[in-house]
Amino acid sequence: MPTQITEFRAPTRSALGFLDGHARLLERRLAQAWFAAPDPEHAHAVLHALEGHRNADGGLGHGLEADVLAPDSQPLAVDFALEVVEQVLQSPSGQHASVRDHAHAFAAGLPAYLAAQAQDDGGLPIVLPTIAAYPRAEHWGDGKFPAGLNPTASIVSRLRALEITSDWTTAAEQFCARHIETLRTAESLDAHTALTVFCFLDHAAEQDRAREVAAEIAARAATWTSFHLYPGSGYGLGPLDFAPGPDHPRRGLFPADAVEAHLDAIQQTQQPDGGWPLSWQPPGPASELAWRGVLALRNARLLHAFGR
Repeated sequence: MPTQITEFRAPTRSALGFLDGHARLLERRLAQAWFAAPDPEHAHAVLHALEGHRNADGGLGHGLEADVLAPDSQPLAVDFALEVVEQVLQSPSGQHASVRDHAHAFAAGLPAYLAAQAQDDGGLPIVLPTIAAYPRAEHWGDGKFPAGLNPTASIVSRLRALEITSDWTTAAEQFCARHIETLRTAESLDAHTALTVFCFLDHAAEQDRAREVAAEIAARAATWTSFHLYPGSGYGLGPLDFAPGPDHPRRGLFPADAVEAHLDAIQQTQQPDGGWPLSWQPPGPASELAWRGVLALRNARLLHAFGR
């Protein structure tokens, strides 16, 4: 990585070293966009890496989300890609107008593919049954999932942020608005769905109301499934997945001691190679390394942002 990694604290240096030695090209180039001297070429390189996963139907596949190794396009891969695009545009290397133009061009081809996979009401399933013919993590089963807020809400909101609109995005936004309204009184909620909803609310036109709805949903965070308000065993998202920086707008939705406890846990579980173990079983060794690279970059950014 073309940067002086001695500028960073030891845990971040170790994580960046893990990325250099073990991660996919995508995460190594994204790490450059965040940690190397700012240069638009780092940001463009990430977008070029994403383009390698494009299929003729306009969608994305080929193991971009490393728990699904199907070559054909999947809404899950589109969701993963648009989160990466968001990270690129937030990075120090992503501030040049040419990067935003590149990101817009990358995303502009997605709505036609998404419209072809969506139900009549605009909702998307997270994966398609075609994944069953290829290696995949056990939790994806036979690939038969109903349309839902996850991934519809995060996909359409990130397309909106890139000023990408279509008949499908209009239908998808209406789908999300209807389903989010029901969550205000829902007894249970999966943390992944909550995260996609918060992404949607971040980009809502009526921000006062969006903040009100977000606060209502976050107030029940302790009851969410697949969520650890405080560090715990097994798989689960945590407050840092919702508020990945001390100044993030959602930081105040979670107790300060919960955030600090998760930061402590990140430091305590870093392994000698600079990476972190996974809390689930990927479909193979390559997928495991890919996810460890994703996790190492996430944790490096968190540790650096919080001054750890």
